[in-house]
Amino acid sequence: MKKSTLAYLALGSNQGDKLQNLQNAVNHIFKKVGGIVQISPIYKTPAWGFEGEDFYNACLVIETRFSPEAVLSKLLLIEELLGRAKKTKFGYENRLIDIDLLFYGDEILTSQQLILPHPRIAERKFVLYPLRDIAAEFLHPVLKKTIQVLAEETTDASKITAVSDLLETPKFNFKNFKYLAIEGNIGAGKTSLATMISEDFKAKLITERFKDNPFLPKFYKDQTRYAFPLEMSFLADRYQQLLDDISQYDLFSDFMVADYDVYKSLIFAKVTLQEEEYNLYKKLFSIMYKDLAKPDLYVYLYQNTERLLENIKKRGRNYEQEIPADYLENINRGYLEFIKNQHHLNVKVIDISELDFVNYREDYLQVLEAINNS
Repeated sequence: MKKSTLAYLALGSNQGDKLQNLQNAVNHIFKKVGGIVQISPIYKTPAWGFEGEDFYNACLVIETRFSPEAVLSKLLLIEELLGRAKKTKFGYENRLIDIDLLFYGDEILTSQQLILPHPRIAERKFVLYPLRDIAAEFLHPVLKKTIQVLAEETTDASKITAVSDLLETPKFNFKNFKYLAIEGNIGAGKTSLATMISEDFKAKLITERFKDNPFLPKFYKDQTRYAFPLEMSFLADRYQQLLDDISQYDLFSDFMVADYDVYKSLIFAKVTLQEEEYNLYKKLFSIMYKDLAKPDLYVYLYQNTERLLENIKKRGRNYEQEIPADYLENINRGYLEFIKNQHHLNVKVIDISELDFVNYREDYLQVLEAINNS
């Protein structure tokens, strides 16, 4: 999963309700492209390069996980959704909405679809002035000058006037969680979701350290032989990690999100161990678990087996490629049985079988809303 990048956008409208057009664009960008970091004041400027009504212009900074090409594609879709018609002639013309990708971090890119930075930034006062309001010290990666300097040096002599109206910044108001545990089957996307939440809401991230477990590849080849040492090593590792990590944080002021809960050990053990082994394991688990802090919300991401197998194949871990479907189904049943019998945990089950919250921000916001409604 790609880390978030700051991207800078320019908005313009000279048809219809210009202010509302800009606001609608901002709202759609929030829903489809990324979180809104900052929005500039609005400026009124004459049509640039053709005869037409005055424009309302603004710039914004967003935080997005999508590639520049994907951002461009989503912006074009938003323009279409907001009623922008395809060009009828060569050159500039009136438009309900215009959204330009100005910068994508400090990336320099030239392709058939996209040039970064936008090649005409330095020529356009209607871009430079609102951009200066929110990114004066941003250094143009090609021209090696700040936006402040470019605004001072521009040869664009067109009249520009500040507008008193302001655009509203859409935000997602996450509940005041202190300790959130994201759980799910193998390949459900729990680490991706926990990471996204930690980045977007400044949470402390706790991820399971499973990659170094020497028993895991052996277990997938011979489950009967390696089930008990695998589950015991997981139990010890998870207990120690949660004890170490949680002790570093203030449960009253810090927000923590983990991509697992220690109860995972009990669920997997019940599926993989023989009855005598499981009874011994459960005794050890009960002794250890009572010392650990409990999450104030336990989220289970339910995903059907077909999607789980697709995700496992896509992420390409060699030792996971032979996991049988019935093993995943047993794990799902184990989780759901566990959840059904919990009375001391605040649990939220979210069916994500038809969602893709990594590639579609709308789906991500839908999952966040489901968590908020717990």
